[in-house]
Order: sequence, then structure tokens, then C-alpha cells
Amino acid sequence: MAYTTIHLVRHGQVDNPQHLLYERLPGFHLSSRGRRMAAATAEYIAADPQMKKAVALYSSPLERTQETAQVIQSALNNRRESDNSLEILTDQRIIEAGNNFRGRRIGYGEGALWRNGNWRLVLNLWKPSWGESYRSIACRVGAFVYEKVDQYPGQQVIAVTHESPIWTFRHLLETGRAEHNMLLHHTALASVTSLTFETGTHKLMNINYVDPAAEVK
Repeated sequence: MAYTTIHLVRHGQVDNPQHLLYERLPGFHLSSRGRRMAAATAEYIAADPQMKKAVALYSSPLERTQETAQVIQSALNNRRESDNSLEILTDQRIIEAGNNFRGRRIGYGEGALWRNGNWRLVLNLWKPSWGESYRSIACRVGAFVYEKVDQYPGQQVIAVTHESPIWTFRHLLETGRAEHNMLLHHTALASVTSLTFETGTHKLMNINYVDPAAEVK
């Protein structure tokens, strides 16, 4: 029986001096630390006996994921033993969760999230009344993951995405429900969540999590 592993990589730290909730807004790039985090994770992936064999590299369309994917792409292509270079393929299904608070500032003052009664929308941390539902997030990420399991049987696939899509889908796999407390995510910046499935049945065989950029300053 063949097994396919989908490695969900979170992007590195974003340059966000105004502390905005950037969600899907354009123009938010990796910070200098974020680029170092991406490099640390890329080197980890390129050195791993399994991940370095990845046959496909996907990314959400946002700048921070594309930039992280570019660093991974370079590290993998520099170490590939064949002439088959990886290209970055963009998939909308692994984009950041929709959030009605985008553009708001975290903290106090004009434009802050907690002004004008917005705080009422986050009283229930298990149900994101402020934006896209957890069920919707899990469904679109699941559609992407299972499609790639079928498309690349027995192979390794890397997808650079965001905290909420990674954790929501993982939570669904582990508990049977997508709903969760948003403050309990366990998906560090530039971390790798690896999901291994039995090809053909989509049976989950293993979940592995590593944080290669934990020590990056």
C-alpha cells in the first residue's frame, strides 16, 4: 500500500509595524526575521530524507506565502539530483481565512479592533462570527489535500499556507470537528505539519509537527 504525505508549511513572520489584522490584504511581505525563518525551514526540508523528494510545491496566492515558498523552492532545487526543478503552483483553497476585521489595528487608539463594539463578535472563540466559518476553512483545505493525495500517490507534497487553515484542518482530522478555540492554535511561524494518508482510502496514518525556525531571532 502506498502512502502520500502532504506537508503544510506556515509562512514566516510578516513585516507589520502597525499591528494590523492583514488577513487577505495585499502588500504584506515577510520581515527580515521572517525571511530567516523561511530559510531555516527550507534548509530543514531540503535536508530531510523524505521531504526533499517532494514532487510538487504549492502556495496560497498571498505575498507572505509566495515568498516563503520561493525560499523553499530554491533550497530544494539546489539539492535535487535530477533536472526536474520544482515550480511554485498557486492554489486559492489554501488561502488565509476570511476575516471581517481586516485592516483593523490590534491594540488601542483610532482604528483599533476593540472600538465601536467589535469585541462583541469574538465572545465565542469557538465560532468565528467575525468571518469565514471553521467548517468552510476545513472543507476547502480538505478538498485540496485529498485531491493532492490522489494526484500524487505515494509521493511527498509541500503546501505553504497559513495558521488557521493548517490548524482547522488538523483539528478536524484529530477530533472530527472543525470548531476550536482560536487561542489554542499550535502552528508556529514557519512550522511544518505533515499529514500522511493511505493512498486510495484517504485514511489518516500519521500527523507530525516540527518547528525548524523556533530559535530564529
